[in-house]
Amino acid sequence: MSVLDRTYFKNEEEAYAKLEAVMWPDGPVCPHCGVVNDAHKIPTNTEKKVRHGLYRCRACKEQFTVTVGTVFESSHIPLHKWLQAAYLLNSSKKGISAKQIERTLQITYKSAWFMMHRLRAAMDPIYVTPPTPTMGGKGKIVEADETYIGRKAGAKVKHAFHHKNTVLGLVERGGEVRTFHIDRADKEMVKEIVTANVRKETRHYTDGASWYQNNAMGLKGGHDWVDHGHHEYARGDVHTNTIEGVFSIFKRGMKGIYQHCSEKHLHRYLAEFDFRYNNRERLGIDDTARTATALKGARGKRVTYRRTDGISAT
Repeated sequence: MSVLDRTYFKNEEEAYAKLEAVMWPDGPVCPHCGVVNDAHKIPTNTEKKVRHGLYRCRACKEQFTVTVGTVFESSHIPLHKWLQAAYLLNSSKKGISAKQIERTLQITYKSAWFMMHRLRAAMDPIYVTPPTPTMGGKGKIVEADETYIGRKAGAKVKHAFHHKNTVLGLVERGGEVRTFHIDRADKEMVKEIVTANVRKETRHYTDGASWYQNNAMGLKGGHDWVDHGHHEYARGDVHTNTIEGVFSIFKRGMKGIYQHCSEKHLHRYLAEFDFRYNNRERLGIDDTARTATALKGARGKRVTYRRTDGISAT
């Protein structure tokens, strides 16, 4: 049986029950007063317009559903379709396009596009079980590298990659990755990010970029590098193959699946690819568990659609 044949992907009542199990493991939580497991569930009644998953808090007497205060709040798209989209996004290694979501869920492209950005917001590691303050540590290795993608708004082709968007990546071997959309790659900006995210005692491996030379990042664990300019790609355990592998998946997804991404939305796509890598199967996390973790990240988020006329609407 296909995974998408599960009842909560087809039935709205089951979809609410599934999301409640993920978001409220200890029972319903009132978003108005914060009381846990002290709410009465109101039976669904379409004739009286009682919506699915409606609760009434016994403490503050307010009504709520599990979608309140999440990226799903006020959406006219059925929740079971939201769960399908979340699963498809989390189980697709290189992502899934809004056009494919439009066809699969039989919704408009505009709805599919906005839906995907809401789900990417939920996948942002800032909102999903907060990451450890810093990466690496004594005996650990963190690789760093940059890649360039797309074109900056209004930029003209000059030389090197100055007209492209710059992405800095840090990856701990056997651990997590963090990527950052930055204005430029230079010593000052790269050092600010590295020192904020990597423990001082970490061993640091990079390519031969000038801003890394002479242990410019100041890590006490030391710095070593490979000279790609002279076709050196590994020297013992010194290499940047891990972060380059991360960038390879990212670029294949961006070019092959998404094809185009504006500069202002690039951070959302980076969050998506980071999330899937940090919740990968090699760490014992399958597609279902990864999706559940992403759904938890929907809590406390409200993403609205800002129209070109300046009016914000959900």
